[in-house]
Amino acid sequence: MPREMTSTRPGTLRSSFILLFFSWIFRIWGGRRPKSRRNLLLVCTACLLYGIFVVTQAGSFFPQHKDPRKTNQIDGDGASEQQRNFVEQNTFYVENSQPLGTALNSSTTLQPNVVYITLRSKRSKPSNIRGTVRPKKRRKFGVVGQHEFGYSMQDTGRLEDKLMDRYIQKGTPTHLKSGDTGTIILRDARGDSHQSNIRIYSDRAPPWFSAEDIRTMRFLAESRIKKITQLPSNQAYLIYETPSKKKIAPSVPSSACQGMCGLVRRPLDMSEVFAFHLDRILGLNRTLPSVSRKFEFAQDVLPCPVILWDSFLSPTDNVTQSSIKLKWGSYQKILTHKCWLNGKIPKADLGCPEVHHHEWSKMALFDFLLQVYNRLDKHCCGFRPRKEDECVQQGLHLKCDNLSNIDLTHIVQRKHDPRHLVFINNKGYFDRSEDNLDFKLLEGIKEFPESAVSVLKSHRFREKLLQSFFLDKVFWESQRGRQGIEKLIDVIERRAKILLTYINAHGIKIIPMND
Repeated sequence: MPREMTSTRPGTLRSSFILLFFSWIFRIWGGRRPKSRRNLLLVCTACLLYGIFVVTQAGSFFPQHKDPRKTNQIDGDGASEQQRNFVEQNTFYVENSQPLGTALNSSTTLQPNVVYITLRSKRSKPSNIRGTVRPKKRRKFGVVGQHEFGYSMQDTGRLEDKLMDRYIQKGTPTHLKSGDTGTIILRDARGDSHQSNIRIYSDRAPPWFSAEDIRTMRFLAESRIKKITQLPSNQAYLIYETPSKKKIAPSVPSSACQGMCGLVRRPLDMSEVFAFHLDRILGLNRTLPSVSRKFEFAQDVLPCPVILWDSFLSPTDNVTQSSIKLKWGSYQKILTHKCWLNGKIPKADLGCPEVHHHEWSKMALFDFLLQVYNRLDKHCCGFRPRKEDECVQQGLHLKCDNLSNIDLTHIVQRKHDPRHLVFINNKGYFDRSEDNLDFKLLEGIKEFPESAVSVLKSHRFREKLLQSFFLDKVFWESQRGRQGIEKLIDVIERRAKILLTYINAHGIKIIPMND
């Protein structure tokens, strides 16, 4: 057998050296030497011993450099498979840094730009955004607060003033009379090399978007602006676009729009874009196409939602903004009659409108996920409103004693398709706590569409939302990328779970509702 090599410790060498040194001193001391030389030799020996003592004591205060191969390594042969898997799954990478396992195997010191954070493989609960998990204290009325989409009231100001000022400065008005601020002709200087704001990098768009949806989205996001006029309602603006070579949809002349147009809303109404994507993913197809758009001639104006102007919508009442006049009491009776179900013509004395029975279920599901209360609960009787809510500012929340006489608003159809509803004014609220959701929106509903519920149950619901929102580049960037988008998706996912629990608890039927 080969002889094992032994290593001598530094302490053993030091002790042997001291013993040899003392034996040499005693030999000199016992010899016959003159006293003068003997005394000098003793003094030198004492100084040498003192120096050796100081050196040996000082060496113990400095850190000893150990061999990294003798330390307890995570990636070594003695480590368990579970430890190695833990390091691989919980390594947080930072730019210009190395993973945790690589740093432990290196004998060099750690660089200052390396950060190690242990992350969970999956979040146990969604992020808390303004009352998603626990309600926060509301600011006093009159104090400007941050909106759930990252905009505040002072950021927007008066949108009409900003846009009109930029038009006059950057545009080239023609046929503009003194004092006329209604219509201004613009020349958009954007060239053909402009990058598309609708990003589709694969061979085809997501399957929940039709070819008509994609063409309309590109039209709203990229078409040249011809002229703009102000509308008297909701501080909205009508953008007149140049005629397109490809017809997006048939249009008829109207007093408000000639050709293809888009309706511009305030930056605070960016939930209109979120509602459009959610509607398409759920397979409802009841909202109008909407995109986010920046205006090159108004750099200080935040991105605004632009919604397709549909000239086929039926005329609406000026008070309720609806093409069908319904009150809450009559609406509940209609739900029990199941009008137009299975193609049966309802009796005249039932008071059924032309809308199909399944449309109300689709609208209730859509409004609950986004907490859109202005259609079925404009008085805010089903939840605790805030001081900044419109129902509180108008004093409507105090008129909940007689629910049957409350009007429904924004119930709109198309002229050529009265059986189906069109969801307009889809302003959602993402900052409402889970213990303050408006369940009044679901009252009277006995069935939900199977296609929409299956999407809510699917594990790919979040993936579809992210993929859909990525198409709209301006909307994606306005929400600060994926991190901001996922906070909004967290809210919708938790509301979807609550809705599924409500369906099971109340025995609501899930049936196919094909058009």
